[in-house]
Amino acid sequence: MTIEKNVKIIPLGGMGEIGKNMYLVEYEDEIVIIDSGVKFPDEELRGVDYIIPDYTYLVKNVRKVKGLFITHGHEDHIGGVPFLLKKLNVPVFAGRLAMGFIRSKLEEHNLLRDAVLHEITEESTINLENLDVTFFRTTHSIPDSFGVVIHSPIGNIVHTGDFKFDLTPTGPEQDLSRVARVGQEGVLCLLSDSTNSEVPGFSVSEKKIGQNILDLVRRQSGRIIVALFASNVFRLQQVIKASVACGRKVAYTGRSMERAISIGLELGYIEAPSGTFIDPDEISSYKNNELTILCTGSQGEPFAALSRIAEGKHRHIHIEEGDTIIFSSSPIPGNVLSVNRIINKLMKAGADVIDNKLYDIHTSGHGGQEELKLMLKLLNPKFLVPIHGEYRMQKMHQTLAMECFIPEEDIFILDNGHVLNVSSDKAYQAGKVPARSVYVDGNGIGDVGTSLLGERKQLADSGIISILIFKNGEEIIRKPQIISRGFVYLRESNDFIVEIEALAAAVIREDKVHGDIEKHLNSVISDFIYKRLKRSPIVVVKVIDVKKEK
Repeated sequence: MTIEKNVKIIPLGGMGEIGKNMYLVEYEDEIVIIDSGVKFPDEELRGVDYIIPDYTYLVKNVRKVKGLFITHGHEDHIGGVPFLLKKLNVPVFAGRLAMGFIRSKLEEHNLLRDAVLHEITEESTINLENLDVTFFRTTHSIPDSFGVVIHSPIGNIVHTGDFKFDLTPTGPEQDLSRVARVGQEGVLCLLSDSTNSEVPGFSVSEKKIGQNILDLVRRQSGRIIVALFASNVFRLQQVIKASVACGRKVAYTGRSMERAISIGLELGYIEAPSGTFIDPDEISSYKNNELTILCTGSQGEPFAALSRIAEGKHRHIHIEEGDTIIFSSSPIPGNVLSVNRIINKLMKAGADVIDNKLYDIHTSGHGGQEELKLMLKLLNPKFLVPIHGEYRMQKMHQTLAMECFIPEEDIFILDNGHVLNVSSDKAYQAGKVPARSVYVDGNGIGDVGTSLLGERKQLADSGIISILIFKNGEEIIRKPQIISRGFVYLRESNDFIVEIEALAAAVIREDKVHGDIEKHLNSVISDFIYKRLKRSPIVVVKVIDVKKEK
């Protein structure tokens, strides 16, 4: 009796969340990785720079890993590449623009020399032992976006990447007939973008946004400062084109913006006449109606260029009456409050602020409900896995698929780490692999855990009080030294501090403590502080025995 082999589909990120996309397709002794992204932390994850997937399963099965295939160049799909390659140096396959961004990242991490990089197009075919990988171009908010087709002996697995169906795009048109041919060949399982599954209809075309941006730029008589995602290269080109048409010079600021424009110019995705771009320190040499400034910080990031401008801390750019700030983006869920704070500061400084709620100057790169249905109809998969979205988005995608006559039992809403076994006629969940969120803090990867984050939250919420007690044997030889940061202001809390000093002295003089005197003092003082102030700062007690020190 012949046992039919299975394809395993294993998401390590991107399920129930926006960000850190990473999906594995495994057959026999071959694993194909699709995307290696990061997720950006919210305010609760104090000090964390990025969140990346757990690579434990890949490290354990490194001999099986045949390559990393990138759908496009956004951070939630390529931001984790350097961290992955530090763990396992696998070949990377990516489109031209995404590869430009990846090279820059690897150079920063001193990994470029040893990296194995392959540039792909929609015509590329990668032949492995049991699997073949091909691609189809999609329309998204960044050039060189692709869907990925993994051809296995039991059927084709398709990953859409991020997509929309834009019939009047800024860049190359999507080849709908090619997508249809993939569907005609047969799709065993489809992994499809769920981001805008709750948005009715079709997304707005980039061509309309480009015309609106031109109209808006024409109407401004002062400086224009545009905040947007640096990786949204199509939008950068639209703003630059509109500025040139209105006789404006273009300056740009922010590290990621500088990198995106540099790579875009080098690869030909950004075009402008000679002399269009000026350095930020040249801004004062031009009249306000001759200037457009591109900057990072559209999501309210505290250290991005727009935040520094709003705070009055930017070296070259300070808000003036008559400035117009254009947000050509929409806040990512979780960033709304940060964006609103920045807008308030900009308006207080005298600027007019225009965002997508006031003027149609942004469209999503993700398809709405009718576009998701169109992709389902073109590909006609046997099984569906909604990916790239929060749980409610995945559930809505399931509902849309059922409207397209895919049976509910053939649609699988997975969590990160779930293993989906797929054969030619059935699919079922089969266990889990490690898939926790890994925090990157500076150069530290994975060394920030729940307890440390809890301490950081406690520090932020209630501060810290440190108490140094000096004794000789059982005798306290000097007044305890107390240091407070973010808890109480010592000069205005003298009576309270005296009480803590007396309490600490009394505990030591009792001489009834067996074991860790510092731990006991910490407990007693923490309880005292809470009873008096209903606050719970971090309490650090250090008892220094002079006799022992000698």
